[in-house]
Amino acid sequence: MLQMQAWRPTVTHAPLGAINHRVPDPFERLFLQEYPKVVAIAYRVLADRTAAEDVAQEVFLKFHRSHSPDSEHASGWLHAAAVHSALNVIRGDRRRAQRETAHALDPARSSIVSPERAVEDAEERREVRRALKRLPERTAAVLMLRHSGLSYAEVATALGIKVGNVGTLLRRAEEALRKEVDRATPE
Repeated sequence: MLQMQAWRPTVTHAPLGAINHRVPDPFERLFLQEYPKVVAIAYRVLADRTAAEDVAQEVFLKFHRSHSPDSEHASGWLHAAAVHSALNVIRGDRRRAQRETAHALDPARSSIVSPERAVEDAEERREVRRALKRLPERTAAVLMLRHSGLSYAEVATALGIKVGNVGTLLRRAEEALRKEVDRATPE
């Protein structure tokens, strides 16, 4: 069974007022404010902190080269780019295999959870990622943005849609994901 709460990150927000007073450079302010969200979004797709940070670095680099940090759409662009870039990474077979192997052998993951449960959880995450890969890009993006902790307004900005449409798109995307997971899971 798909557990949506397991996808929710814990994102720490820097107080905007403190950033604005300490940091004069607009891009650096944007970076300090949005970096945790961008990494969290990419991490939810990739399940690899290092790869998520690499995606965040690429996203900020692309943004810096082509956009103004004072743009009102900066955060939405960054969030959408994080989802799309992370999905592109996961679509690469070679990199996906390396990530899964590295994740399975990570000694830092030892905890009180039973080995059987850990294997089941890892397999469930792989099933969800495979199902996400088969979904249309916009459908996967709305799921990843919302379940990465973004509000409906932030999801709407990132996808360039009306806030009122997010709930409907999200419900349809969740249903499509459930169907993909059920279709791929043997009874």
